[in-house]
Amino acid sequence: MEDTTILDFEFEAHTQPVSEVDRAALLANPGFGKIFTDHMAVIRYTEGKGWHDARIEPRRPIQIDPACAVLHYAQEIFEGLKAYRTPDGGAALFRAESNARRFAESAERLAMPPLPEEMFLSSIRELVRVDRNWIPEGEGASLYLRPFMFASETFLGVRPAKEYLYMVIASPAGAYFKGGAPSVTLWVSEHYTRAAPGGTGAAKCGGNYAASLVAQAEAIEKDCDQVVFLDAVENRYVEELGGMNVFFVFEDGSIITPPLSGTILPGITRESLLTLARAEGIDIREERYSIDQWKADAASGKLREAFACGTAAVVTPIGRVRGTGFDFTIGNGGPGMLTGKLREQLVAIQRGTAPDPHGWVERLF
Repeated sequence: MEDTTILDFEFEAHTQPVSEVDRAALLANPGFGKIFTDHMAVIRYTEGKGWHDARIEPRRPIQIDPACAVLHYAQEIFEGLKAYRTPDGGAALFRAESNARRFAESAERLAMPPLPEEMFLSSIRELVRVDRNWIPEGEGASLYLRPFMFASETFLGVRPAKEYLYMVIASPAGAYFKGGAPSVTLWVSEHYTRAAPGGTGAAKCGGNYAASLVAQAEAIEKDCDQVVFLDAVENRYVEELGGMNVFFVFEDGSIITPPLSGTILPGITRESLLTLARAEGIDIREERYSIDQWKADAASGKLREAFACGTAAVVTPIGRVRGTGFDFTIGNGGPGMLTGKLREQLVAIQRGTAPDPHGWVERLF
């Protein structure tokens, strides 16, 4: 049975918050993941006691022992979601309950105690309320929220920890890709895979991303923006990018995206785009798509567009794909019409400039 305990958050104000002038300068060009707000949310877990000590406190370094379990056995998970400035000066969250649900599922896969969904949501709401002045304005800007949890018990031994620390930090954000890239170039990894059946591919844990970094570094060396991984069994079927799901748009207007088979992260942006496309009457299928078919469909013109999606990057057109022995362009190499339409619909709902027929947006103030 789900723990429905609701904790009240104690508040400790930062004694030396960033000044209004300095904050305005930082928000003018925040980049992505480089600056942070004044406060953070913290909740502790102890076996036999459960979740306790909920606090909003000044953002500061974490003091941990060298034998802290996470440093040795990598019990760690995280999420990513955004708070948006609305046209009337308020703020809104987009599908935060889906992040709460996925966070709990990731915890269970990593043998960690699931944080009750309402507790997750309360931590987000409280932090955004306190640091509301850090939400940037302007196209593409948002307050990126990073909830995470790790094993904080001090011990050496291969077993689930008995103590955990859950935290939320917030970072004002602009475009994920430098220059707001009109399209990105991908490198198809030949030697590395992101996840295997039975592994942690469907969980949002740091280990998945750590394992992708050598392949991402290879992509950068090849003058590509992102790596794309193939399946671990046949090394044939497209799965996902290092941190994003992928979609393919064909000449008849239909769309294919790889199915969730336990090796792909169930992206919230991915699911939102599936819903929007189906509401438009678009034939959208979740089925396997091979790299050989990708090459052939791009060469024949059958494939007109491709795009990647995720919380950070939103919807990003894929213009070019490279790999060992091949290099091909998709469509005209830039943003496609359907890609642009779906992105505009999604962003308009997120920012409160269009109706929200699916009940995805929560107004905070």
